[in-house]
Amino acid sequence: MTLRVIQWATGGVGRAAIQAIASHPELELVGAWVHAADKEGRDAGELAGTAPLGVAATRDVDALLALDADCVSYAPVMADKTVLERILASGKNVVTPLNWIYRGGRDWSALQSVCEKRGVTLHGTGIHPGGVTERFPLMVSALCREVTHVRAEEWSDLRTYAAPQVVSDIMMFGKTPEEARTSFMARMLGDGFGQSIDMVADTLGFALDAEKRTTHEVSAATVPIDSPIGVIEPGLVAAQRFTWEGLVRGEPVITVRTNWFMGEEGFEGGWHFGPRGERFEVEVTGDPSSLVTFEKWHPESIEAGLARNPGIVATATHVVSAIPAVCAAGPGIKSYLDLPLVAGRAAPGLAR
Repeated sequence: MTLRVIQWATGGVGRAAIQAIASHPELELVGAWVHAADKEGRDAGELAGTAPLGVAATRDVDALLALDADCVSYAPVMADKTVLERILASGKNVVTPLNWIYRGGRDWSALQSVCEKRGVTLHGTGIHPGGVTERFPLMVSALCREVTHVRAEEWSDLRTYAAPQVVSDIMMFGKTPEEARTSFMARMLGDGFGQSIDMVADTLGFALDAEKRTTHEVSAATVPIDSPIGVIEPGLVAAQRFTWEGLVRGEPVITVRTNWFMGEEGFEGGWHFGPRGERFEVEVTGDPSSLVTFEKWHPESIEAGLARNPGIVATATHVVSAIPAVCAAGPGIKSYLDLPLVAGRAAPGLAR
């Protein structure tokens, strides 16, 4: 049976999600919500850079909620809990890369109640937070006994991130170090990464301290650096590192870290990618220890990344790949731990 899907927002993740929905043999795109007026009425396939799909994008929330659809792929820049509740209350499952990865001790009772009342499922996923920070560490941990530490870490060149306003005004690149340290990014991202830490800790059985540790470090440019937000002059922030740690008696047992750079060189303090370049790593320390490196999620060039960023595509595809399992699940907020194996599908020319 084909599952009918609405794509909510058509930014980088949304466009990649439309492509993934269109190529998935079990899914059909039936609606698309857009924020910008100049996108309204345009074919969703055109917006996603594919052949026309016969689905006109709209800003009319009521019209979309009235559609007969099984699931919504919810991917605006920022989640609106009121809109999310309306989508769930309309009887549609939701998969999203924005939040709701793992409840732990968080109070999600209002959303849980809506899910139970309407018989629908809400599932949060992605890659970082998402697969790199929960699914893959837990998978690798099965090979190790007496685990003492789990690390999930990213190294990325943000010149390929095609969202200059977010990079400048939210991430605070190109600002003074003092301004960057006032950013709410550590707190905003910490919620999602904190859920990752809790999922891993609860599954492995770590007795975490009540408080997690958050560290925000910045590095200023030593030379002028070209970037999507303009030239970053010496003394202004050109690299940032965020670290979130789950502790046992004050010592880290789970570490999640992002290393974000504008370019490959010219940073104070000798910051650099290292010889292995852009990548994601998952390391589980135990007997034996394991280290897994994920590559090819970064574009080959800045120009290629601005056109289509593999990391964004991977995030969107992880969301879309979960839709069949989410639609088959029972009502409520479901994590990876509540779902069966989520997998991709063969290319159309190779499918049975």
